[in-house]
Amino acid sequence: MPLLSTDELKSLIENSASPCISIYMPMEKAGPEIRQNPIRFKNLMREAEQRLEEMGIDHNQAMTWLEQANAIDSPEFWEENQGEGVAIFISLEVFRYYQLPVDVEELVVVSDRFHIKPLLPIVNNDGRFYILALSQKDVRLLQATRTTVKEVHIEDLPKSKDEALQYDATSKDGQIRIATSKGGTNNTFQQPGSFHGQGSPDQDDIKKDLLQFFHQIDGALHDFFRNKKGPLVLAGVEYLFPIYKEANTYQHLVEQGITGNPEIFKPEELHELALPIVEPLLQENIEGVVEVYKELAGNDTSKVSHDIKEIIQSAYYHRVDSLFVAVGEQRWGHFDPETMTVDLHPEPQADDEDMLDFAATHTILNGGKVYAVEPEKVPDEAPVAAIFRY
Repeated sequence: MPLLSTDELKSLIENSASPCISIYMPMEKAGPEIRQNPIRFKNLMREAEQRLEEMGIDHNQAMTWLEQANAIDSPEFWEENQGEGVAIFISLEVFRYYQLPVDVEELVVVSDRFHIKPLLPIVNNDGRFYILALSQKDVRLLQATRTTVKEVHIEDLPKSKDEALQYDATSKDGQIRIATSKGGTNNTFQQPGSFHGQGSPDQDDIKKDLLQFFHQIDGALHDFFRNKKGPLVLAGVEYLFPIYKEANTYQHLVEQGITGNPEIFKPEELHELALPIVEPLLQENIEGVVEVYKELAGNDTSKVSHDIKEIIQSAYYHRVDSLFVAVGEQRWGHFDPETMTVDLHPEPQADDEDMLDFAATHTILNGGKVYAVEPEKVPDEAPVAAIFRY
C-alpha cells in the first residue's frame, strides 16, 4: 500500500482520467459494529455506480470500472485494514486504496479529477520529518509524516562503522564502553565514557573514527536532503549525538534526540518517540504562515484573499503560494477557465466538484503549499484563504 505524501497526491492528480471516482469510508475497528464495514462498502460502491450512470455511462461499463474495487471486498481485506478509514480511487488508468489513520466522513465523488482534500490533514504540507537511527553496527534513515513512517534506501549509506572504515570485524578484540552523563540524566548529550578491556584505544582515536564514519553518513545523505526542510531527529546512544552534530551539514537537524539503542526499535516505535519532538516544529511552521497572512492583510491586501472565487481563479493560474482550506467542508460548483467564471451551488449538481478541493489540487500541482486545518483556524473565518505570489 503506498505511503501518503504530497508526491503521492501529485501522482494521483496527474494520472486523473475522467471520470474519476473517489470513495471515503470510515471504519469500525472493534466489536459487533465491525461487521458493518463490508455493508457500508457495498452501499458506497452502489452509490458510485449510480453517480456514473447519472453521467450517462452505461451500466455494464460502470460495473467494469468498479470491478477492481469490488474485488477487494473480502474477509482478508477487512482483517488486514484496521485503520480509522479507507480511501479508494478509481479511473480508467488508476486503482489505488489507502488505509487512513484518521477518521473521515463518508463520501463519494465522481468528477473530472480525484477528490483529495480529505487526505490533506494526513499529509498537511507533508508534515514530513526524518529519523536517523544511528549506531556503530546499524544505520537506518526513516521518512515520516504525522501518521506514517517508512525506511528509505540511500545508495552508498554505510550500514555500520566497520563497513565505513573497512574494518575486519573478526580482528576486533571486543571492548565495553561505559557512557557517563554530563549534568545528570536529563541532559540531552553524554560525554564519552572510558573504555575497558584488552587493547583499550585512546579516546581521541575513537572519536576520530566515529567522526569519519559520520562524515560518510552525512555525505551519503547530502543529495537526498537537497532542497528538503523537514526536521531530522537522531536516534541513538547519547554520546554519539554531539559527534554526529559535528559532522552534520543538514540545516534542519533537531537538537533533541531519541536516546537508547535504536537497533531494538521498530520504525513504528521510533516514529512514536519522534512525534512529540517534531510536532511543535511542524505546528510552528503553520502558525508562522498564518502570521504572514495577517501581516499582509494589514499592509497589502492585494497579496491575500479569502474570496473563494478569486482564489479558485488564482490557484488555476499558478498565483497561489500558500492556501488554507477548511477540512470537512465542501463548496460545490464549476470553474470555466475560458470565461474565468466560478459558479457555486448550495447542493452538488451534475458535473460539479468541490471548489475547495479544486483550489487545493491546483495549488499543489503548481508548487504551492496547502494547509488543511480545522475551519476555525482558517484566517478571516472563511472556508478558504490564500497568500498570493504576486
